[in-house]
Amino acid sequence: MISYVRGELASVEADKAIIDVGGVGYGVYMPQQALSVLPPLGTEIKLYTYLNVKEDAMQLFGFLTKDDLEIFKLVIGVSGIGPKGGLNILSCLSPDELRFAIMSGDAKAISAAPGIGKKTAEKLILELRDKVDIEEMLNHAAHGEERPSLQDGGVESSMQAEAVQALVALGYGNAESLRAVKQTSDGCATVEDILKEALKYLF
Repeated sequence: MISYVRGELASVEADKAIIDVGGVGYGVYMPQQALSVLPPLGTEIKLYTYLNVKEDAMQLFGFLTKDDLEIFKLVIGVSGIGPKGGLNILSCLSPDELRFAIMSGDAKAISAAPGIGKKTAEKLILELRDKVDIEEMLNHAAHGEERPSLQDGGVESSMQAEAVQALVALGYGNAESLRAVKQTSDGCATVEDILKEALKYLF
């Protein structure tokens, strides 16, 4: 298996990036959200990859972080969703937004992806609900993969999770609630502090 590729970004096409690795151009399929934030051509980049082997082709799918790759592998582990379907979902929803859609049972958000119907979205939610964790999601979102755990044994992460759920209960959307909480400072001592800061971003 090809775990990652590192090389020069040679070109960007509609659905993939071409990475020059030692003079060989690898076509790597990527989510649209990831393609839109790639650095300028000629820049060296590293993509975490998943190799899909079919009878008539080998396809390489790439992601900017290990976290993105892991959620992709969870998605394609659901029966009826192949790599292209997984890519379509992650083109419409960021990994964090997808996790939150799964936890909140938001099949409508998931089925907005091309080729993903309501039944498939509901099946994905059913199969993955126990495999995603909002606290883990907030850990990644707030501090990135270099800081996999929050201070105080995850206490802050737990408060952030409660704050997100409280905002949703107040009528705010899943994605906007998550984005607002992600922007709050680490100095918040209580759920109420997090909510106050998050509401400033929402107003």
